[in-house]
Order: sequence, then C-alpha cells, then structure tokens
Amino acid sequence: MGMDSQDRLTFDARTARGGQVLAILGVAAIAFAIVFAFAGEGGPRRFFFSYLVNYAFFLSLALGALLFILIEHATRAAWSVVLRRLAEATAATMPLLAVLLLPILLFGMKALYPWTHAEALSDPLIAGKRAYLNKSFFFARCVVYFAIWIRMARFFHGRSVEQDASGDVELTRRMERLSPVCLWLFALTTTFASFDLLMSLDPRWYSTIFGVYYFAGCFLGFLALLVLLAAFTQAAGGARAAITVEHYHDVGKLLFAFVIFWAYIAFSQYMLIWYANLPEESEWIARRQAGAWKWVGVALIFGHFLIPLFALASRWPKRRKWLLAVGAAWMLLFHWVDLYWQAVPEASPGGPTLAVADVALFIGMGALFVGNIIGRLRRAALIPVKDPRLGESLAFENM
Repeated sequence: MGMDSQDRLTFDARTARGGQVLAILGVAAIAFAIVFAFAGEGGPRRFFFSYLVNYAFFLSLALGALLFILIEHATRAAWSVVLRRLAEATAATMPLLAVLLLPILLFGMKALYPWTHAEALSDPLIAGKRAYLNKSFFFARCVVYFAIWIRMARFFHGRSVEQDASGDVELTRRMERLSPVCLWLFALTTTFASFDLLMSLDPRWYSTIFGVYYFAGCFLGFLALLVLLAAFTQAAGGARAAITVEHYHDVGKLLFAFVIFWAYIAFSQYMLIWYANLPEESEWIARRQAGAWKWVGVALIFGHFLIPLFALASRWPKRRKWLLAVGAAWMLLFHWVDLYWQAVPEASPGGPTLAVADVALFIGMGALFVGNIIGRLRRAALIPVKDPRLGESLAFENM
C-alpha cells in the first residue's frame, strides 16, 4: 500500500492561525490565574501548588513523547513511523517548558518546598538531606535536565525533518545508534526530576519507586495525547490516508498495557510503604487517606485503572477512532487527577479544593502547549515522508 497522492501533509493557514490564537489565550489565562489567586483565593502558596500540578502534567506529556521517539528508534519500529512527527512536535515543546519552570524557580520555591525554610533544618531527617536538597543544587539539576531533554528533542526532530529533504538513510542509522544511550539519560533525568519537583514537596518522605510511577504516567499520558493529536490532525484535513485504523488500534493496545503497568507500580509503591510501616514513609500515604482525599484515591482506582481496563480490553473500541479519542481524553483527565493527588495534599491536608487557578492554569498552559505543537507541525510535513520504513508503516495491519 502506498501513500495517497491526494493526502495533505501540511496544516492549512487556518489551522496555523489557530495555534497563534491558542498562544494568546494561554498567556491571558495564566495572567487571569495570577491576578485571581493573589487577589484572595488561596494566596501565593495555593497558586504555586496549582501551577506545579499543571506544569508537571504538561511536562509529563512532553517527556512521554520523547520516550516514544527513543523507543521507536531503539526497537526499529516501523508501524509507528506515520505517528512519529506528532511525537517529535510534542517533545520539541521542551524550550517552552523550560521557560514555564522559571516562575517556580524564581518565586515559588519557598511556597512549595519546606526544605527551603531555615527552620526545617531542625528536623534531623531533613538536615541529613541538605547536601542534595538546597536551592543551588536544585537549580543546577534543573538546568542539566532541560539541557539534556532539549538537546535530545532537537536532535531527533532535526534529523527527522532533515531526512524529509535529503532521504539519507544514514540519518535513521544515527538515530538508532544514539537512542539506547539516550534512553539511559532519559531514565536518570526523569527519575531525579520527579524526585525534585514532586517527591521533595514532603522532604521527610521518600520512595525508590516514585520515578517509575511518574514515568508510567508520562508514557500513558502521551499515548492518550497521541490519539487526540492524530484525530485532530485528520479532522484538520491532514494525513487522512496515512494514519489508519490500524495505527489507532496499536496505540490503543499500548494504552491498555500501560493502564495495567501504572496500576502495578502504584500498588507496588503503596504495598511496600504499608508493609514497612515507617513513620517517614507512611505519613505521606496517611495524608492521602484522610478526610475527603480518600475519595480521590478511590476515584483513581476506578477512573485511572478499572474503567479504562475494561473499556480497552476489547478490540472493538480500539478500532473506533472517536470512541478511542473519548477514552484518551478520560485518561488525560485522570492523569491530571493523579498528579493533583500527589501534590495538593501537602497544601490542603483537610481535603481537595478545586481552585480557580487549577482550571485557569490548565487552560493557559494547555493552550500554550498545544499552540506550540501546532507551530512545530506547520514547519514540516505531518509525517516523515522519506523515512526508510514509511512504506512498511503505511501498509501496517494488526493481526
């Protein structure tokens, strides 16, 4: 099966303008959240927790996209070639995410992280971690994380777009050779970034499996986003023949697999903390089982695991694009709830409170994020048109 000569592989001007409108909307929504929060609702501390939850959410989607690219090249996968440009454009939002981290680094550290307070050093558990938990080293680590992520995202996106013009197969070989090394770097940086941004909200608490827990959410979240990006691209008139029901079916199978993997890691973390019953570990879980927070945990069991598990078990919904898109939107919602459950109990131990800033920052960062993706996609073809495995991807069929 060849590529349809009538298939449009670029966004039209109207879609490109939509990306610019989203960027303006994003800035306005973030400004609204700042004014509303600092004018009264919750104040700076609650605002920065809202900011962190939404920031960790969109960062996770970009990291999941980068992982998707690395796995594709490391395994020499052919089926996903027609989807790879969507992943490349998502990973290429890393410079935007580096800029969005600055408010946390410059203004939000004291509101978010107790270990930045001088009185915290009176706790021997926190004082013993001072060599790691200090502002200078925290800033330095963030610089290293983003230097690595941006370099990897630019390399793989740049070589892929370069191949669109040259058709040089050696570019594919270079990406394949480097991807295993990049996977190691990705694993290390993502693990420590999750420790820094989320786990250190409670500096007494630690979990050696927390990095894997965050990684599982990253990849699951991006797979859900990939379904929506592919559906949006085709609704906008692009890649209608190139991306087929077979590709949606395979992404649906990966979604199903990572729903189970996320639940396995979440249960493993809970079980190990419950079994050890150490105060510095169990206090973190205890806060999330107190008051109304326990119902958020129950919602995650059903919404993040049981409902999608049964919904995706059948072949039928994975081969209905718009039905799968509804399921993907559901998974993104509960991925956000999962991050909210991880972070906000530190600011609101009595129970969940959905603040205006939570919604406004989600809209604002989401608009900037999606607008940036559209901007990246409009600069190149929507699929890697000269990838040596493109023909195999176009002809792919599930067994």
